[in-house]
Amino acid sequence: MVSAGRLTVFGCLVLAHLLQTAAAFGLDDVAARAKALANEPYSRPEVAPQFLRDLTQQQYEEIRFKPEAGLWREANSQFQVLMMAPGNYLTHRVRLNQVDSEGVHTIDYDKNNFTYVNDAFAKRIPADLGYTGFKITFPMGQEAGREAFLTFGGASYFKARGQSQVMGQSARGIAVNTGMSSGEQYPVFVEYWLERPSARADTMRVYALLNGASVTGAYQFAIYPGEPTRLEVTARLFPRQDIQLLGIAPLTSMFYYGENTLRPLGEWRPQVHNSDGLLINDAESEEWLWRPLINPRDLRINYLKTKRLAGFGLLQRDRQFSQFEDLEKRYDLRPSTWIVPKGDWGPGNVVLVEIPSKAENNDNIVAFWRSEQPVKAGEEIQREYTLLFGDDTITPNPMAQAQQTFIGHGDRLGGGTVENAYRINVDFAGSKLDRLSSTASVVSSVTPGQGVEILEHFVEYVEPEKAWRLSILARPDPEATLALRAFLSLDDEALTETWTYDLPAGADIRRTSR
Repeated sequence: MVSAGRLTVFGCLVLAHLLQTAAAFGLDDVAARAKALANEPYSRPEVAPQFLRDLTQQQYEEIRFKPEAGLWREANSQFQVLMMAPGNYLTHRVRLNQVDSEGVHTIDYDKNNFTYVNDAFAKRIPADLGYTGFKITFPMGQEAGREAFLTFGGASYFKARGQSQVMGQSARGIAVNTGMSSGEQYPVFVEYWLERPSARADTMRVYALLNGASVTGAYQFAIYPGEPTRLEVTARLFPRQDIQLLGIAPLTSMFYYGENTLRPLGEWRPQVHNSDGLLINDAESEEWLWRPLINPRDLRINYLKTKRLAGFGLLQRDRQFSQFEDLEKRYDLRPSTWIVPKGDWGPGNVVLVEIPSKAENNDNIVAFWRSEQPVKAGEEIQREYTLLFGDDTITPNPMAQAQQTFIGHGDRLGGGTVENAYRINVDFAGSKLDRLSSTASVVSSVTPGQGVEILEHFVEYVEPEKAWRLSILARPDPEATLALRAFLSLDDEALTETWTYDLPAGADIRRTSR
């Protein structure tokens, strides 16, 4: 038996070690560097040699870091770190550091820690090439072996997954002028500090220094792997210039096609996407708003107003393998993301950017929050938030949810008899809807946008799906966006989230090919 006195001494030693580690380096140190950097002229980060940038994705993936060279492997730590080499779209080099009880130590580059496709290629790798990012591994649940659950690499991008999932959409440190005609800027994480956890720790911290033409920043990521994987993020930003559109907590995903869009000519898979919708929760109105994603013909930017943001995220609600039929990509296992602000961020907008794409290897969806307050040079902005990567349970949404959105002709069998009209069917399920009798008097509320005529709408129970289907026949003016908002209710009580949809003029869903 261990005495209480010995436990106290042990506890004090552990606390002293943690305090010593924390005292060695922290967010304030990164912020001091970011603030000083903001007062200096901007310098673009050094990029990798051209032959590495010219590699295809498949060629780049043949450059592999040796697991036996992983950081903290010698201590059999639960967290281990695998370095990433520059190549393909990962073009800039970064500085990596380790923080421990003895201070801060540079993690030196060693080309011999990688395997290459052949000796001739290996000879072309500069001995001082440097790293472009890193992957963090952790024993996730009952999975066999050790796989990366979190990756930092490329501009300010990072991505994670929950237990039993595969990598999908990404997050970013910041977004600057995304989707604007002036051109998007891509600030980059130029240096990282990895705080060494104890061998049995189930959480760790990473710090990052951001540098961009218009803004610098200091970031702290407290990392908690699992289901879901959770990141507690603190960002301190120092604008170099006034910024027209500063995106906080940006998320980046891919939507090629889904059940609410045409299938491209020649595609056999039912759907292809990392995410199928944007969910927003406003604390003041208590509204939950769901926006299915589209792959537009032309760039689309929507500003969705929030008075007091409670959360937003890009979700993957389609979870059946049969909805994708893709054994290699496993889109049914891609994580959803959910952002929860800490404190009141004030009034603003969740901005949804949808970019035309003719392939699934393009991340064409971006969502972020922007404040109504202008961003001025010389000020300091701090934002804290929780970022979750996981399954459908990561949001606290209490409402019944829109499961599927179908859109097609409103002037043919199964749609209607009205020329230039659209038939839209939305299936809702979950929460209080699931407890109703199939004969319950559920009603629909549908609000059209400007230039849109609602010809009919009604609700019926879909026994095979155990869902309630809202069916809408709508006709937009020739140059109008087909904009709709709808929800279901019973006895004046809203039962579902608010479904909203935008189909731009000219994006005729009735075309036979993209």
